[in-house]
Amino acid sequence: MITPVILCGGSGTRLWPLSRKSYPKQFSKLIGDQSLFQMSASRVKGDGYTAPLVLTNSDFRFIVAEQLTEIGIDPGAVLIEPEGRNTAPAILAAALYLLEKDKDAMILVLPSDHNVPDADHFSKTVQTGKDAALAGNLVAFGIGPTRPESGYGYLELESPSANGEAVKLRRFVEKPDVATAQKMLDAGNFLWNAGIFLFKAQTIVDAFKENKSDLMTPVKRAIDEAETDLGFLRLAPEPWSEAEDISIDYAVMEKAKNLSAVPFSGGWSDLGDWDSVWRETKGDDDGLVTSGAAIGIDCKNTLLRSEAKGTEIVGIGLENIVAIAMPDAVLVADKSRAQDVKLAVDALKQKKSNQAVQFPRDHRPWGSFESLYMGPRFQVKRIVVKPGGILSLQSHVHRSEHWVVVEGTAKVTIGDVVKLVSDNESVYIPLGEKHRMENPGKVPMVLIEVQTGSYLGEDDIVRYEDVYARD
Repeated sequence: MITPVILCGGSGTRLWPLSRKSYPKQFSKLIGDQSLFQMSASRVKGDGYTAPLVLTNSDFRFIVAEQLTEIGIDPGAVLIEPEGRNTAPAILAAALYLLEKDKDAMILVLPSDHNVPDADHFSKTVQTGKDAALAGNLVAFGIGPTRPESGYGYLELESPSANGEAVKLRRFVEKPDVATAQKMLDAGNFLWNAGIFLFKAQTIVDAFKENKSDLMTPVKRAIDEAETDLGFLRLAPEPWSEAEDISIDYAVMEKAKNLSAVPFSGGWSDLGDWDSVWRETKGDDDGLVTSGAAIGIDCKNTLLRSEAKGTEIVGIGLENIVAIAMPDAVLVADKSRAQDVKLAVDALKQKKSNQAVQFPRDHRPWGSFESLYMGPRFQVKRIVVKPGGILSLQSHVHRSEHWVVVEGTAKVTIGDVVKLVSDNESVYIPLGEKHRMENPGKVPMVLIEVQTGSYLGEDDIVRYEDVYARD
């Protein structure tokens, strides 16, 4: 059996404004009816695979569990990284964790944000690499290049692969310039590095011992001193902080001798920018791709996408343009500059704009909320509580709140009073009063919250009880 290890961190700034630090691209439905994370988990579900092991951070842990449950996958272990330390410590942690349970464990390392439309072909390719992994090799999966792409790293093979079989991998190549990429394309023995790997857990641990031994002690301590939290496993923060921030390529793969590569000839994209989203989405005969409430008139090779409910985006006479509308931000860019969207994020950070990192909808383990309007001394929010969701018992130092239920029924605690509040009914929570809301029903509960006070920040919360064990 193969254990999928899904790496689920990162911020995906090149897909701003849809992807942000607080809710990155892997959780969004960029293509199709599932998020990229759900698609990654779905393609390694079934015969030959165990439940996935996911590495993520504390902010995403409930999103991971919820999205897996939505697609009928019972999460295996979810390891919580105290801070991002890149792929090498994460993969080593997964290997050490799995070795404690099965000395013969085999690991398939997967990014959580790639698009691979043909899941069956992908699984067959993984099986092709299994014999090489069982023989003690570190197996990398590469994509047959279709263009001189300078945005990807490459794998140089000893010789072209016959019939898609595993072959010896000569070296990893950093992202080249276009001229070098063209030469590698012409040579015929180079693949794009997909960041997908297959190996026995013991093989990769031995490779770390040989090539990056200084990671062993802090990562092993982080596993040994980890604590269980509501079904998640929190790696110990103190030793984890001592682990070097380094990728698996630099730490091990570029130094190891027991390397093999398997080419994957199916469709693949890392969806690293809006141009790649445009390429992976079927448009009309003029190359116009629309999503959501979007209309294009006489537009060519253009992506128009509205993620703002009730907001229409209309393009007229556009060519090679990306236009993305969110409730709180709009991006308009030449498609050839798609890689430079991260510059916009940097500029917004310098302005200290919330839009740089904060998604307009805040996701919580109990549901979500979004700010509809903020004025001097007041704010209006829309809050959605999923069935069974319970907010913490809390109070506020600087604000009072009015709650108006518009869908479903809320069970509300205010001081010592507990009552049910149905749609079109409201309650008032005085400043400083302990309060809580929960959804006892079987459908989502929606309410409008009006806050009034001298300070309306999310940190004005004093928590007394929380079923999700948040601070």
